[in-house]
Amino acid sequence: MLIPHGIQVEDRGGDVQAIPISALAGTNLDELSEAIVLQAELMDLKGDPRGMVEGVVVESRTDSRRGKLATVIVQRGTLQKGAVLVAGLAWAKVRAMFNEWGQPIQQAPPSTPVEVLGWRELPSAGSEIIEVESEKRAREVMKWRESVRQAEKQEAEREAVACKIEEHLKIYKTQLEMRRKSGRYKLRPTGPRQKEIKDLDEGPRVSVVVKGDVDGSVEAILDILETYDGNAACKLDLVHYGVGNVSETDVELADTFNAIIYCFNVEVPDEVEELAKSNKVSIHSHNVIYKLVDDLKKEISSQLPLKNVEEVLGEANVLQDFEVTEGKKKVHVAGCRCTKGILKKTGKYRLHRGQEVIYDGLLASMRHLKNEVDSIKKDVECGVRLEDGTITFKPGDILVCYQTRKEEQQTDWDPGF
Repeated sequence: MLIPHGIQVEDRGGDVQAIPISALAGTNLDELSEAIVLQAELMDLKGDPRGMVEGVVVESRTDSRRGKLATVIVQRGTLQKGAVLVAGLAWAKVRAMFNEWGQPIQQAPPSTPVEVLGWRELPSAGSEIIEVESEKRAREVMKWRESVRQAEKQEAEREAVACKIEEHLKIYKTQLEMRRKSGRYKLRPTGPRQKEIKDLDEGPRVSVVVKGDVDGSVEAILDILETYDGNAACKLDLVHYGVGNVSETDVELADTFNAIIYCFNVEVPDEVEELAKSNKVSIHSHNVIYKLVDDLKKEISSQLPLKNVEEVLGEANVLQDFEVTEGKKKVHVAGCRCTKGILKKTGKYRLHRGQEVIYDGLLASMRHLKNEVDSIKKDVECGVRLEDGTITFKPGDILVCYQTRKEEQQTDWDPGF
């Protein structure tokens, strides 16, 4: 699976190290550290401890006691308390730093992973970090980046509007040409009259609110939701997502949109849980992503309509066609022999002639030795008349007895694991 992406491990003759690990069991973690050090030496990775700090955000989260935290790796410079950092559309004045054991530290040189406290907003995982001279400069950078983002958003909206206008003009020109050809000024849309206002709740729908412990977890869940391709059968709506514990606002939002709250590695405070119960809002908590996805798949499947499943009960060969008189009408009766299973009078029947289906419906009569019966077993002969008595039979026709039952559908969404 890796070779098509240009990654060939050493075991397959390549130059990429591969270390099987388990963080849960602590398997091969020392080997992983040694491999990272070796790779750094091979790549001649070096960092200058002088100058303004540069780095990258590995993870971000909201701690109930400390507030907004981001795990970063320093790539250049030495990070110290009081430094002003900018990452994407977030900035921070470093109030405190903690090492991987949660102990406070005063400075972090290059290649050091450190948890930074003091963010005004949570930065996104993967964002590049740069140090600026002052809070004023940080606000200027934020203002400029926000203006760039707004400009890009407006440009995207303009392109979307232009596409809609172009599509509208095509429809207008087509209808105008049709009006000219028909000699009428107004042309009512063809087909059945549509509702003026479409029901937003039309069809099966599952709405969700996603809360995770860290930004990376939420991003991973959102990436999985992006793979959902079953909106034709059941719509999946992402109402809201965020980092941190479930709040009363989340519950109120879920209540408004009839959504389910999915939590990953976060707590649900008692008062929030009580509010959810009173508003009948479901909160599903998980600490394994694939279990969360399985839970969501079950919820989607429960919203799908029941499907008709056909079960074949028996088959019969038509031996002869009889024409009989009932009342003043002549009707056709098939002399048959049951060759498989059982024939039930109350079942549905399909008459096959070669590859063609001649009839699909119910019986009017089933007889054995001139007696009306409810069923016929294998290797027993009988006479059957269809509800449509005009249908004629031919020797060699196959009569299939079947019944249908309702069965729950399962979503065919495959998130890739």
